[in-house]
Amino acid sequence: MSGNVTSLFRSTAAHSPSMAALARESGETAGAGPVDFCIPCNPYFPTPAMFDEMAGRLRDIITYYPSSADTITAELCGLLQLPPQCVAMGNGSTELITWIDHLLVRESLAVPVPTFGRWTDQPMETGKRVDMFPLQESSGFTLDLARYAEFIRARGTRTVVVCNPNNPDGGYQNKQALVQFMDAMADRDLVVIDESFLEFADAEAEPSVVREAMLRPNVVVLRSLGKNFGLHGIRFGYLVANPALAGRVRSMLPKWNLNSFAEHVVFMLRDHGAEYAQSLHQVRRDRLEMSGRLAALPGLTVYPSQGNFLFVRLPVGAEGTAVRDRMLTEHRVLVRECGNKIGSSSRFLRLVVRPQPDVRRLVSGMEQVLYGAGRGAAVPEPAAGNGYSSGTAAVDRLMSETNGKGMRVVTAQSAPAAIGAGNGAGVGAGAGAGVPGIGAAPAAAAVAAPVVGTGTPLPAAVPVAAAAATVGPVPTPVAAAAPPVPQPAPYESPAPVPQPAPRQGPVPVPQPAPYPQPVPAAASVPAPAPAPVPVAAVPVAPMASPMAAYPPPTGPTPPGVPARGGLTAAQVRGTNGLESVQAAGRPGPRNWPDAAGMGQVG
Repeated sequence: MSGNVTSLFRSTAAHSPSMAALARESGETAGAGPVDFCIPCNPYFPTPAMFDEMAGRLRDIITYYPSSADTITAELCGLLQLPPQCVAMGNGSTELITWIDHLLVRESLAVPVPTFGRWTDQPMETGKRVDMFPLQESSGFTLDLARYAEFIRARGTRTVVVCNPNNPDGGYQNKQALVQFMDAMADRDLVVIDESFLEFADAEAEPSVVREAMLRPNVVVLRSLGKNFGLHGIRFGYLVANPALAGRVRSMLPKWNLNSFAEHVVFMLRDHGAEYAQSLHQVRRDRLEMSGRLAALPGLTVYPSQGNFLFVRLPVGAEGTAVRDRMLTEHRVLVRECGNKIGSSSRFLRLVVRPQPDVRRLVSGMEQVLYGAGRGAAVPEPAAGNGYSSGTAAVDRLMSETNGKGMRVVTAQSAPAAIGAGNGAGVGAGAGAGVPGIGAAPAAAAVAAPVVGTGTPLPAAVPVAAAAATVGPVPTPVAAAAPPVPQPAPYESPAPVPQPAPRQGPVPVPQPAPYPQPVPAAASVPAPAPAPVPVAAVPVAPMASPMAAYPPPTGPTPPGVPARGGLTAAQVRGTNGLESVQAAGRPGPRNWPDAAGMGQVG
């Protein structure tokens, strides 16, 4: 391949170059490109027969206008057994993120990092304050919901985002813990649960919180279709929320924001539910097999994942951009180097789960690049000290400027702790204490280690009591003598809230049973979660002014007051027309699971 191909990666700010750009630069014909471990698609769906059907109707599909978005949405809702009033379909999840930012995000948004780049970039582009909660490498990038809730309250953030599973590390939160977190955030303007990769999870039978979101006034669930169906080029996705929130977004979307390819695929799906469920089952099996093969490479760390990708840390001495370029030019294998993801660095790769023949090619190339005779790493490992160095100066500057700007606002109102340019140790001791609906993590709780090759073990988990009160680098440290802010008063919760089960690494990785026998439950990455608690069983007591230390921000929703414009659970249950609606003249779906457990069959 041309040496100019790798320059495309250096010219992209937060994402990889498109496959079309790579093909143009390399001069390759269609279908002759590299083996793709970069773009997180489902490699088993659509089936060859479905592609043949689309090809046979290509002329009509690209010649004529599609139906209205309402017609396509009604068909999808009949398939997923969702009320159309609670759904808005977009031209890809990115379009919906854009509208969520413009319509529903007031002045600030909190998001764990590293994560999908649009959750940090989009609100920054419109002048919002983005409060980034660092996921720690020492704890396997596990999201501690209690610490995250404490971070949100300390910053006074109004919009909250959780990606489940998270991209790029595949971290997973069980449903019960996530529902309780949503209820603890009932006083925020908006809570977004991004479930773009949830179809590939097998930790629970029904992992989605879409049903719970419809009953809450300030929760939006975002879901992808392109990733699940292996069709990134067809831009389509959807959100689920109560009728007021969903309707607000839907009213702003163009009448023909969905294209004819999206319409054709949605109307094909009703007859292909069994094939879709089987494709998800195969991806889960491949994930287990691929994790074991990569973990056998000396010094390579493989983090537990519930997505259709694996997050890996390269051995000491290896640098991701050099590995990526050599894999592409020498082995025609495309991998995702994560140095331009905020909160990550160039020592990490995200590798999409693919069929076993492709994985063997990946592993063979990695062996030659990492351990080949006389080769070594092309670029030495960066000096230790800054856990947020991404290898991209612009990305590092965004990280520093955004959190710096956010902390300056809070500092003017007496910040609780200094924020220094450290290694991203997270929120300080006592995080989670007094947070409504979220119990504090045990002081000595250990996090299960990822799967590590024989060369480099992971550092020990940082105890909660010893964690430094730092959140990423900032241009100038805030004075440590700032007076402390009183801790938020706890809810008078009727019962303690259980903690989410810790992520557990597959050590050792068991070999999958012969296909098509299902993967045993013990092979799943997270521990089995407790049975979901009904919404009515998780009451939220009235707040005792947890944000009293901060002056109320300007805007329609003062702190401590639930977001407006939504409906109560009783109102939703009593509203006519919220039952799932089948499209006129269409038979019921065959072998298609409902939205709460979509894809969990077969």
